[in-house]
Amino acid sequence: MKLAREGIREVAAGTMVLGLLFVAAWIWLWPAAFLVGAVWIWFVAFFRDPARRIACRAGEFCAPADGTITEITHLDHDPDVGGPALRIGVFLSLFNVHANRSPCTARVTGVRHEPGRFLDARHPDSGRVNEANTVTLEPEGGLTGPVVVRQVAGRVARRIVCHARPGTRLAAGERFGMIKFGSRTELILPADGSESAVGIGQRVRAGSTIIARQVAPEPVNAATAAEPMVSMET
Repeated sequence: MKLAREGIREVAAGTMVLGLLFVAAWIWLWPAAFLVGAVWIWFVAFFRDPARRIACRAGEFCAPADGTITEITHLDHDPDVGGPALRIGVFLSLFNVHANRSPCTARVTGVRHEPGRFLDARHPDSGRVNEANTVTLEPEGGLTGPVVVRQVAGRVARRIVCHARPGTRLAAGERFGMIKFGSRTELILPADGSESAVGIGQRVRAGSTIIARQVAPEPVNAATAAEPMVSMET
């Protein structure tokens, strides 16, 4: 099983500590050794980094994180989008893969870290008041931007990692960071033409699940538009 590079140090330290506990438990209370072993397996699995088949096509956005959809909100104004927006929130439990992936092919135009609180990531105010890292993207392929991905810390998660930098180009589904332990990831899109492709409570997989789509506006026929309307009575 491939491990995320962001977790190598934690896995090494955890293996050392849990290894000593396992030996002590085996000597003094051997049934407890199985519990320690189970904790070690979970700890290593938390930092797993499975390969993903990217399913994003033209006009689509893939999920930026594994987890459960807990919010689909239409905002009157989002400061990073600069107008009305659609916000989709993904809650990552302690058992989800915690790597974050780009929702579309795009160029990074901004990265902003915001200190804050550490409410439970399922709390409705967590996205607004918790410590977060905001990544602003200018999408390619005819998609309307800007597109925003917010990595939000939770009650347990206190470490946000982001490798993206302004000017970096990310492919759809490309990894750009990780939130260590339980957390929340938000995708924020311009409201005009954007629609959710998921529902509340749905489980999603980063890079593999289509989470939203943008519908191109209907082209206006100039000749038809200029033609006056004629009222007829019969």
